[in-house]
Amino acid sequence: MKRAKKLPVYADSPSSLASLGGKITHYRSKENIYSQGTPAYTLFYIQAGGVRLTTRSKSQPAAVTAILGVGDFFGELCLVGLPLRMSTAVALTASSIRVIKKNSMLRMLQQKNKKSLSFVSYLVNSIRKYQDHVAELLTSPAEQRLARVLLRLAYLDKKRPSAKGIPTLSDQVLAEMVGTTRSRVNLFMNRFRKLGYIRYNGEIEVHKSLQKVLRAD
Repeated sequence: MKRAKKLPVYADSPSSLASLGGKITHYRSKENIYSQGTPAYTLFYIQAGGVRLTTRSKSQPAAVTAILGVGDFFGELCLVGLPLRMSTAVALTASSIRVIKKNSMLRMLQQKNKKSLSFVSYLVNSIRKYQDHVAELLTSPAEQRLARVLLRLAYLDKKRPSAKGIPTLSDQVLAEMVGTTRSRVNLFMNRFRKLGYIRYNGEIEVHKSLQKVLRAD
């Protein structure tokens, strides 16, 4: 399977991450990383790019449960004994992701030293951010949820240089990410563009000024 070209690894990755072994895998935009219900033997760390997690029930369509970016772990529920994936993970853009074996991480976490404590803290923070995102989806207005998604995709909600742009996603795809209708996404995107928060130029260029939407009452 053809992989996307190698992407840079950010300097703020945990310094000892490579000691866990595994390999960095490169995914194309929209490429499936794993599917809900498949065996869970590994966890993942995003070094470049972004990932969308969705969960499907028998009676409901798939719902977006997380939009993850550089520095986030996912698939970590395998560490607590869940044998199957609870969600489907798809690359949002060309992404570089370190695939770490469950047993390697467990051996690391069982060591009582500064390195293992650092990883525990890192994993807990990753889970907290995931929970915060779920809470945002449930409580924030749709316009703010859309702004958060765009900022996360452009890496502007993290303290590192922004991406030059993100691939232009259809209003329907954005609506599925945000949990609203396509017509409302279209309305918000036009509003963001008129206010100068975003710009279309083959890609969606997201400006830091979009953060003003998050501060609105």
